[in-house]
Amino acid sequence: MSEEFDDPWADAPTRNSRQVEDVYELNDESDVETLMRQPMKAASAIDSATIDWLQEDAFERSRQQRLHSIHGVQGLLAQLFDTWRIWFITVMTGVGVGVIGAWLDVLVRWLSDLREGRCEYGIFYNQVACCSGLDPGEDCTQWFSWSKWFGIEAIFVQSLLQASIYNILAIIFSSSAAVLVVVYAPFAFHTGIPEIKAILSGYVFDEFLGPWILLIKSLGLALAVSSGLSLGKEGPLVHVSCCMALFIARLFRNHRPNETQKRRILAAAAAAGISVAFGSPLGGVLFGLEELEHFANDSDIIWRAFVTSVIAAVSLQYIDPFGTSKLVLFQVTNGDETWRAFELVPWFFLSVIGGVLGSLLIKLNVAAAVYRHRSILRDYPVLEVIGATAITGCISYLVVFLRVQTSELVANLFLECDPAKGDYHGLCNPTASVENVFLLILTALVKIGLTAWTFGMMIPAGIFLPTIAIGACIGRAVGLMVQGLHRSYPALWIFSACPPDPSVRCVSPGFYAVIGASAMLGGVTRMTISLVVIMFELTGALSHVLPIMISVMVAKWVGDAFGKEGIYPSWIALRNYPWIPSNEYRDGGETASSILVPFKNLVTLEAEGLTIPQLKQLLKSHDYHGYPVVTREKELIGYVTRASIKTIICQCNPLSIIFCFPLNASVPAAYSSQDSERVYGFVRRNEGPSNNSTNLDQYLEEAAIQLKREVPLELVVNTFQKMNIRYIFFTRHGRLEGLVTKTDIVRLLRSHIPNAGDLEREKSMYQSR
Repeated sequence: MSEEFDDPWADAPTRNSRQVEDVYELNDESDVETLMRQPMKAASAIDSATIDWLQEDAFERSRQQRLHSIHGVQGLLAQLFDTWRIWFITVMTGVGVGVIGAWLDVLVRWLSDLREGRCEYGIFYNQVACCSGLDPGEDCTQWFSWSKWFGIEAIFVQSLLQASIYNILAIIFSSSAAVLVVVYAPFAFHTGIPEIKAILSGYVFDEFLGPWILLIKSLGLALAVSSGLSLGKEGPLVHVSCCMALFIARLFRNHRPNETQKRRILAAAAAAGISVAFGSPLGGVLFGLEELEHFANDSDIIWRAFVTSVIAAVSLQYIDPFGTSKLVLFQVTNGDETWRAFELVPWFFLSVIGGVLGSLLIKLNVAAAVYRHRSILRDYPVLEVIGATAITGCISYLVVFLRVQTSELVANLFLECDPAKGDYHGLCNPTASVENVFLLILTALVKIGLTAWTFGMMIPAGIFLPTIAIGACIGRAVGLMVQGLHRSYPALWIFSACPPDPSVRCVSPGFYAVIGASAMLGGVTRMTISLVVIMFELTGALSHVLPIMISVMVAKWVGDAFGKEGIYPSWIALRNYPWIPSNEYRDGGETASSILVPFKNLVTLEAEGLTIPQLKQLLKSHDYHGYPVVTREKELIGYVTRASIKTIICQCNPLSIIFCFPLNASVPAAYSSQDSERVYGFVRRNEGPSNNSTNLDQYLEEAAIQLKREVPLELVVNTFQKMNIRYIFFTRHGRLEGLVTKTDIVRLLRSHIPNAGDLEREKSMYQSR
């Protein structure tokens, strides 16, 4: 049996027409007695319904009309409170996300450094705070490795102790994160961006944004990143920010936003998450425009996203978790602000590599997720995390560039060598260029494999930072090779634009790392404009925006040649979320007839002669969102939703009346013990009922789009994309011939994607936990 629960986001005046799908279906008095002895359970873990945008917009317009119809001082105060409430949520979300982002940065840095040693001043100092004022690579006398702290002098014992503590703490951190997710908040795993994209397009998934998810995701994310696994915290911050926004919105118990308002708030919060993750307020807004395409034409959302992103960035900079007083996370240092035409060749090569490896990473990650779902690993998520952490730790400890924290690696790969500053693990040693190139390429290849497996385990995990690190390693390796070629053959014609003095730097390997990171991130996410802005805000390399744009453009073209879906649409397809991409669809001459469900296969309701037992049997036999209402001549009358039918049953069935109305609510005046045997009908409005039946026209939705079955399929798809509707009827002379739903369009657009829907059954696993 399914159960009824209150939708906290529903407006009270229109609640009956928006009942949640699941209510008690009672057949006899024994069912009543059984259910009265059972406690009311929470909502199901995943509500597969999607909101009706046309209906929700109508509710919002009606609410605004009621608000503006109040005259006098009371009406003015009501309007001011309504505006103040939304802006309060917006501002406080920005502040909250900025504080959480700063707290995560400090906690991650401290836990990561704790795996390698401790500060002389105290165990709660990270290495940056302990060695403030020193450049990367300089010897810090106040920071002690664990072997030095314990006074061990034997080299073998030193290495054994360091490796042991490094891996043991990594396993403790990652397993703690996995236990928190698996036991307390299964929806806190992964990045959360695929689910946020689906929710913003209308998917109903409120449990994904609960306050408990906010706490577990934040704490688990810090532990997972600190463990040294190949993952990042940037993507999950979008999920965290959306949880924060809804948590603040829920403080207004009597004035909670409806479904449309909620998604407007979430869109602004998602932009703030990117702003804090990368220190990129403008990039956060553009991320919302590019990735959350359903709100691209709403100026109010753009404005709120801008305000939230700015406030979040200001909060982050005010706290200053990095101690730099800057938002730029990975500062590019380059004394020469110009670039040469010959560098376009290696940059183009890096762009192609980024597109190819990005597509490879997506395919490997999808394959790993499907294998995990079909293997015994699915039943032991915590053990899988422990095993992956142990393998990652053992491999990483052997390679110096894998051993360090990913953010530290990226920051140093973006830096140019300066003789006045220290050398970062020999990266600037001109006599070890070949060894560095080998180690950098090895690091990139190992990280591809580790990231493909890690991104999908039952821990909070993002893919932005590992992808940036992979691209930066390859870019730095290519930059070192070009620099070595210039040093060996400075007189070559391709280097004619370089300064005549060979001692003056012509090639900047640090910026090659930026190009490689941009290309790799573009190949994985398929972001374009927002990615360019994020990268130059992330690095401060404003003078090199054009090369970054070129790299992102080429990487996307190359990546699209192997499949147009980025990492997030791929996971949306794996989980079969009801999300329609905004990509332009071109048919091959097909019409709507190729996908519509013909009338003979539809479950319809006749307009008249209905009884309560018939309606209950219909809901029990066919679990659809709604049903077309037709006459005996197949003439289309309208559409009635499943929720509306359940409302009818609740109001008219004497056995379910106690469950359909609160104890303090009055029973409808029309209710009587004979209502279960009364005859009902749906007739056109302004027409009287026939056959002495009770007219249910108030539950009928007549505002449905009707087309002819001969229209091009491309037009049908574009209508669903632009209008966010649930269904389209196909009629001829008023008679119903078929129906196309949003599910049909989603299935059509995913028909070419391998493994689409393979992880859908995991939802039941999360629900049972």
